[in-house]
Amino acid sequence: MPIRKANPEPPFNIIRASHVAFDVSDLDRSRAFYVDCLGYLISDADSNAIYLRAVEERNHHSIVLLKADNAAVPVIGFKVSSEEDLDRAAFWFAHKEYPTSFPERPYQGRTLCTCDMFGMPLEFYYRMDQRNCMLRNYAEYKCARIQRIDHINCFTPDVQASFDFCSELGFWLTEYTETDGGNSQLWAVWMHRKGNVHELAFTNGRGPRLHHIGVWTASALDILYICDVMDSSGFVANMERGPGRHGISNAFFLCVRDPDNHRVELFTSDYLTVDPDHEPLRWSLRDPQRQTLWGHQAPASWFEEGSFFSDVRPRQPVLQEQPIVAR
Repeated sequence: MPIRKANPEPPFNIIRASHVAFDVSDLDRSRAFYVDCLGYLISDADSNAIYLRAVEERNHHSIVLLKADNAAVPVIGFKVSSEEDLDRAAFWFAHKEYPTSFPERPYQGRTLCTCDMFGMPLEFYYRMDQRNCMLRNYAEYKCARIQRIDHINCFTPDVQASFDFCSELGFWLTEYTETDGGNSQLWAVWMHRKGNVHELAFTNGRGPRLHHIGVWTASALDILYICDVMDSSGFVANMERGPGRHGISNAFFLCVRDPDNHRVELFTSDYLTVDPDHEPLRWSLRDPQRQTLWGHQAPASWFEEGSFFSDVRPRQPVLQEQPIVAR
């Protein structure tokens, strides 16, 4: 499998992963999970939507909860560096014959909507309404004390194709998993724009589907504390995996599921990757420490379950290799 360098002059400049929208079946129950349990701040809300941000975030929202009949993910969002980059992005996607449109989005400026080759819904914007950053207002640090969105992890039916697509857009590879043997194949990739381990990750599986969003906490103690909060607030059964430490990314983590089974990873302790000569780290698919440096092995649900993107039919993966899973 070819490992290619990131495009040093991408067609437009993506700054970072910005936000995700979740269709949820019960806004009150979702509010109890994200606000009362995890500690998110509400930027705005009405009977059909709740816009959330974490304490460090100045942008209006990083999670949008939308009332719907069925759980799904309408879109994942990325911030670009200028309005001109939006025009460059629209030109690039249209030239590649991907659909493009500029719908109105609440609290966002001009927003480009498009998708990747598998139909995964993407949106790009430059301006978003601002709210006060609560980083120094410690009274607002509640529950998990989440500071910001960190990354988005997705299932893809073809990791090589998704990797090539994102490399062309300037994403840098930091770590990857591949099969062993003479004809090794990519099984998962972790790629960044902002200078830590990942902005966007792809895992082999039935997809496209959203695997999880990763949200940053300041310390491992925040993650340990939220375990007690989840127990005392009635959400202990929503803890899926962890706490523990990944081999990949070196992150201390806890994975939880919201009331509609959307997965959120609380995450801290990864590392900087800003050097242009940073060499990506290879993991064998058979290495048990790739998924868990210490702690319980990942359950089967970690490799099988994910959130469907709205109106996108997942495909079976081209690679049938399986990692080690908990028994």
